[in-house]
Amino acid sequence: MSPEDFRRHGHELIDRIADYRAGLAARPVMSQVKPGAIRAALPKQAPETPEPFEAIFADLDALILPGLSHFNHPGFFGYFPANSELSSVLGDYLSTGLGALGLSWQAAPALTELEEVVADWTRQLLGLPESFSGVIQDTASNSTLIALICAREKATDFSLARGGLAGFGKPLTVYGSAHANSSVDKAALLAGYGRDIRPEALEAAIRADLDAGAKPAAIVATVGTTAVTAADPVGALADIARAYGLWLHVDAAMAGSAMILPECRSMWHGIEGADSLVFNPHKWLGAAFDCSLYYVRDPQHLMRVMGMNPSYLQTKVDGEVTTYRDWGLTLGRRFRALKLWCLLRAEGAEALRARLRRDLDNARWLGLQAEREPGWRVLAPVNLQTVCLRHEPPDLEGEALDRHTLDWADRLNGSGRAYVTPGVLDGRWMVRVSIGALATERADVEAFWAHAREAVTRT
Repeated sequence: MSPEDFRRHGHELIDRIADYRAGLAARPVMSQVKPGAIRAALPKQAPETPEPFEAIFADLDALILPGLSHFNHPGFFGYFPANSELSSVLGDYLSTGLGALGLSWQAAPALTELEEVVADWTRQLLGLPESFSGVIQDTASNSTLIALICAREKATDFSLARGGLAGFGKPLTVYGSAHANSSVDKAALLAGYGRDIRPEALEAAIRADLDAGAKPAAIVATVGTTAVTAADPVGALADIARAYGLWLHVDAAMAGSAMILPECRSMWHGIEGADSLVFNPHKWLGAAFDCSLYYVRDPQHLMRVMGMNPSYLQTKVDGEVTTYRDWGLTLGRRFRALKLWCLLRAEGAEALRARLRRDLDNARWLGLQAEREPGWRVLAPVNLQTVCLRHEPPDLEGEALDRHTLDWADRLNGSGRAYVTPGVLDGRWMVRVSIGALATERADVEAFWAHAREAVTRT
């Protein structure tokens, strides 16, 4: 594609994205396509000759857009807020268009130094102490894996340099709460711990493991659990971690965005005692996916664990600069800082705080309506922007109540007017209502509440 063709199609692409965002409310929130329909409509082989971009745009309209569930729709209440402020989208577009690759500082000096700046800007917005240093990773899942690998190497006095875990001799243990994200389980398995995450009586569990000849290595505290946005007591866990020499990692993937609000920071009181923490600006804060900020108190330990220095990447300035390839799993790094830089500059911290406070107010409003409505229950405190609901007719319980819950959630999602994600809490199904799409205002939450009450009467 020539630069002039790129200019012409690029202008049309920007117009299409703008039209898509402006017209989102008219689309069904959840995709209505059947499994396999998109695959069946596409050719079985790649084209041998060039096709005009007009044909690509036509398939975008006919096949791709109907095959999406729209996270930025004002009726989207599923999963978690996954915002893509258009200012951040432009930053992501810049990153892709410039094609910079962060193999080293010398390969793209601006990539490294802008990342240092925006990581520190965000650290200040979150109220974190200066002792934390940040790096942008892709997702919280990879950040948690990095944290547990660092914890493993701290606990084993760097077994990676002596033949790995096979030569260590003791089973390692990591501890987390019952409602920790599934990515913590996966990270523990990939880091070599096995499936041994125990939520009960933490200090007693640590002592029991020590008596049994195991080696406690890490605690994973969750601030903003996936199901109910609950928070583990970070300060108390930091005291235990310090007493037993354990690594404390804090997973605040979604809830971390709320820490730009001073009134929310009590949720991670004691955060200064953590060894590492992660939060995803690509969730509630508004950055385009993927953009996950990982902070550590000891970057030297991180670099010792993750660092690789092949001769073909060495430069004469290595001792003077940050080499971010040594701060994570990947060698090549995208220019992710641009999307966060554009977001923070174009929106401003004041507007970001106002939007998050809007969502908190809307969640509290919905919780209050449900508490007042006969037959409805709010199943967990509304700590942030997620409301956990169940409609409980007096003649239903057990599996019958579960079927009723899943049925009205399916009806609501199938209507195209709203999208929710059910979850299990204390062994029974409930419906999570996660408020925080960019366009979601009080009127949209009021409409959702009307749709939900209509859905339960039709089951």
